[in-house]
Amino acid sequence: MPQPTVILTDIEGTTSSISFVKNVLFPYARKALPAFVAAHGQEPQVRRWLDAVAVEIGGACQDSLIVETLQGWIDQDRKHTALKALQGMIWESGYRNGDYKAHFYPEVAAVLKGWHAQGKPLYVYSSGSVPSQKLFFGFSEAGDLTGLVSGWFDTEVGGKREADSYRHIVEAIDVPAAQILFLSDVVEELDAARDAGLQTRLIDRLEDYPLPRSGEATHGHDRVENFQQITL
Repeated sequence: MPQPTVILTDIEGTTSSISFVKNVLFPYARKALPAFVAAHGQEPQVRRWLDAVAVEIGGACQDSLIVETLQGWIDQDRKHTALKALQGMIWESGYRNGDYKAHFYPEVAAVLKGWHAQGKPLYVYSSGSVPSQKLFFGFSEAGDLTGLVSGWFDTEVGGKREADSYRHIVEAIDVPAAQILFLSDVVEELDAARDAGLQTRLIDRLEDYPLPRSGEATHGHDRVENFQQITL
């Protein structure tokens, strides 16, 4: 395989802990949803997503039912584009108010800065909406890291376990698939990326996966425990 010239990374479980998303961001959005919808539900950028949820659950309905549905999706960790968009809007106020800073594993910022200095473009692909990704990198414990990122992708390009999503990303980046290295903690995502021709690394952090994955559990993807073990 050629040396990767471009890095494509996941966020949750890869650059950052699963527990931060599950224990900080999700509960914050769940609690704030009713007041947020009451205050902003008629604004076009909010209404479009509320209407999308209404269509999915059967058509016109009260906002209170939409909120209950969204809260249920949060509890289920459903990767729905409308939910992710609305969560991102809510999280923005939390970041800007200083209620929390986005978690990054200790070595990540330094490694990303090193790749940036080497001229290796970094792209992000997460189930979180692009605006929420930018907030995550912009309000991190390591400071504003958005300047290290050349582009952002979310589920509007497709699901992360679908090979076509990665083909769309390859087209957008305009670099041969074999030169792109995708980093994720989810083997099914890595499988899809590999099917699209990308190189892959399984990020297997002890903090998120106390039982290391090995053998068949890696699905044949090279495994590393942190970003410092990734050689480019």
